[in-house]
Amino acid sequence: MIKDGDLHFCCKGCQGIYHLLKDEGLESFYDKLGDEKLAPPTQQFEDSSNFDAPAFYDRYVTVDDEGFCEVSLIIEGIHCSACVWLNEKALHKMDGVVEAHINHTNNKARIVWDDDTVKLSQIIDMIRAIGYDAFPYDPEIQEARAEKERKDYYLRIAVAVFAMMNIMTIAVAQYAGFFSGMSQGIKNILNVAEWVLSTPVLFYSGWVFFRGAYYGIKTKTVNMDILVATGALLTYLYSIYITLFEKGEAYFDSVTMIITFVLIGKFLEVLSKKSAADTLDVLSKHVPGEVTLLREGEQVNVPVSEVVVGDILLLKAGEKAGIDGEILEGEGSFDESSLTGESEPIYKRPGDRVVSGTTSIDAVVRYRATKDFEHSTISNILTMLERSMAKKPRIEQLANRLSEYFSTVILLAALATFLVWWFWPHPFDVAFMVGISVIVIACPCALALATPVATLVGLGQGAKRGILFKEAAQLETLAKADTLVLDKTGTVTEGRPKVQRAEWFDDESEREGHRLKLLALLNASKHPVAEGVAEYLSDDENAAALPILDEVRQLPARGIVARCEGQMLSGGNAALMRERKVGAAEETEYTLFLFAVGDRLIARFELADTPKAGAAEAVAALKTAGIEVVMLTGDHEKAAARVAAEVGIERWESELLPQDKADRVAQMQGEGRVVVMAGDGVNDILALAQAEIGIAMGNGSDIAIDVSDVVLMNDSLTSLEEAFRIGRATYRLVKQNLALSLVYNAVTIPLAMAGYVIPLVAAISMSLSSLLVVGNSMRISWSWKRAARRG
Repeated sequence: MIKDGDLHFCCKGCQGIYHLLKDEGLESFYDKLGDEKLAPPTQQFEDSSNFDAPAFYDRYVTVDDEGFCEVSLIIEGIHCSACVWLNEKALHKMDGVVEAHINHTNNKARIVWDDDTVKLSQIIDMIRAIGYDAFPYDPEIQEARAEKERKDYYLRIAVAVFAMMNIMTIAVAQYAGFFSGMSQGIKNILNVAEWVLSTPVLFYSGWVFFRGAYYGIKTKTVNMDILVATGALLTYLYSIYITLFEKGEAYFDSVTMIITFVLIGKFLEVLSKKSAADTLDVLSKHVPGEVTLLREGEQVNVPVSEVVVGDILLLKAGEKAGIDGEILEGEGSFDESSLTGESEPIYKRPGDRVVSGTTSIDAVVRYRATKDFEHSTISNILTMLERSMAKKPRIEQLANRLSEYFSTVILLAALATFLVWWFWPHPFDVAFMVGISVIVIACPCALALATPVATLVGLGQGAKRGILFKEAAQLETLAKADTLVLDKTGTVTEGRPKVQRAEWFDDESEREGHRLKLLALLNASKHPVAEGVAEYLSDDENAAALPILDEVRQLPARGIVARCEGQMLSGGNAALMRERKVGAAEETEYTLFLFAVGDRLIARFELADTPKAGAAEAVAALKTAGIEVVMLTGDHEKAAARVAAEVGIERWESELLPQDKADRVAQMQGEGRVVVMAGDGVNDILALAQAEIGIAMGNGSDIAIDVSDVVLMNDSLTSLEEAFRIGRATYRLVKQNLALSLVYNAVTIPLAMAGYVIPLVAAISMSLSSLLVVGNSMRISWSWKRAARRG
């Protein structure tokens, strides 16, 4: 019995085992051990306490609005969906872990935890305890590790192919001797030669399968690696028996072929999955590490993470903007194609917005930072993409549950097949090889890959076109949607209404004072109508100080009110004037803005907003696809009717408050419809939250973007129609992949059980089934590229 006092351990692993045994009352283990020393583990990991260092947190860990920590990790050692399931299950069992999602296509894990309950080092220890390792996601580090993994695969494949080619040469002699006659001595020599050649293939090239099988058995999970390792090892041992006791035919060639073809298939699958997952890394390259800061008249290069709101930055021609801001000086063209998918350069001048991740083509500008890097556009896009790739659609969760039990069923089926064939009766070697074929031909990987690869391709295609899905599950929901609800201003229309007609009802002597009060009121609002009137009233050549406003209040779907110099100012639509008991002419086909001081009408403005380019074509395409398009707006009836007629929307409602829009969406859902809502303003957030899918236009308010599920960076209805097409195409691919994998197994497994498939053909078929699923998923990428070239 170990006595109390200072205890010293060779490593944290031994310390953990000691406390585990003590807690379970098993300290007598050390009495039985006596003076014998236990060797420390041979596989040394980086000290997990490094993950708790402040420097690590500053670089890799973010804190959400609820105070939970979040990190993206790469889990090393994942081979199949069972590995994903095991890691997620182990992490979810830990106290303090809020979320743990692992993307099977790139092994990236998104983990959210309560740092007061559990430390990141403890999470890393748990991952290592079940046979895996984790390191922080970093595109450059990940690329280096991927290159190392590729080289490892190249070497293992080279050994396997070299041995296979030589074994095939020997097999030719064996088959020739089988028909023309061969002495047992020559046969034994050839069998031994095949034995020597197949051994490094099985235990070196095939080590990846044995390692995966070991961890599967250790964690009581039957995975694909167990199927491959079991089939190859049993065939190898049986062939050794045949060689030593000179009975029957050896199958060393089958061992080599099984390992070689499955290994090549696995490697091609890794390459294909990396190609599908490259979108995030491509976007990451649009983030410059440093920016030029103007400080006390000098240019200083600083990391993007050190920039704070209000800093003055210099952006030169050909450089990428790392921080969002507003141009103070300079003008020129910007390339925003990396974010919006639009190839046309955007000309910008002082007062315009610089978006992080975009490139200055010919402009040299000074601009003021309006966001820090953590809240920048490009940073938010990368965060949304990472989260969307981590979240699994419902159909993927179903496929994963099926694949969990698939391998166990196959092993039982193989055993039953062997017993039936042996007692039929058939020779042992025939029954044995039929059972091996059943094990090898079954492919849980095709089933596990059916959804994640297609989903990742869909998310990538959306990101390239400026369509950002916050969760992968929204692709599935969007594919099932049958109703699209649109806001008018800023969604269907440009959102930049121009004043067509203005009337003033005050005296000329009061005009300038009222103009300045109205400008002050308009500057307190970001509504497109307010901005249109403000643009009309602005006089840059004779700029004057604006009066100070008090008690400023935004009234959704009506306007804005404030107090100035003891007078109540009201600016908005006719509904607001009726509330204020201000009489005003309401008849117009345009959008109406009225301004009153107290109960006196001062000015009346009529504004027209034109539909966005391609809006009518996008609405027609959506209707052709079987989606009902509805427009809900707070504008008055005639303005709504004019816009609806121009774009071809037959069902619309006007003069709605924000709650009214949400109620209409709920009413449609009550009719059994799957509703998508697209909007851009504060007055749309209730409806966006109510709908199954909320889509925010990229130039909309921050709160509308926050509550939405999908963000359109280029603001066009064409992009909205593309989002529906991507959702439906992705969901169609998922169903095709599931059908392919299920049909493959339903056809090939019975054939193998009936004895019509040899192990060699089974190994090739197993690899081809996974590649077929991956290739089918990549079709969406190839078809969109062809369409882009034709366009």
